[in-house]
Amino acid sequence: MRMAVIRVVVVAAALVAATVPAGAEIRILASPGGQVGPFLELFDRVRESGERVVIDGPCLSACTLVLMTVPTDRICVTRRAVLGFHAARSVDGRGRIYAEPEASIAVHAAYPRPVRDWISRHGGLTSRLLLLRGRELAAIYPRCR
Repeated sequence: MRMAVIRVVVVAAALVAATVPAGAEIRILASPGGQVGPFLELFDRVRESGERVVIDGPCLSACTLVLMTVPTDRICVTRRAVLGFHAARSVDGRGRIYAEPEASIAVHAAYPRPVRDWISRHGGLTSRLLLLRGRELAAIYPRCR
């Protein structure tokens, strides 16, 4: 698997700009996703810090890797939280996007079971963006207090 090579259209700097440290928590306000590598590095640092992650807006694409990196008991969601999932894809040197089926399988397998089950019930990881929000999301992750 070439996860370090997987790229999407938007860079991970969007997440860094959209996370606001607040005491012992990281708040994700809006992240369209980006390259996988920087997200994994960021979420590894968050996991090691012991900080809680508050998802308080859209967390799309590579941003959802937080779910497989930070322990589930340190993640909570607000009413504004939306998780967006799609199949892994890469961009070649000419800007063409192509599917990464092996990476999609690996990413799907790494999500917590309730997330995997939800994705599977909604057609799996494809090029279509699946949005998990509202009551369905609150059934998997607790509301932030």
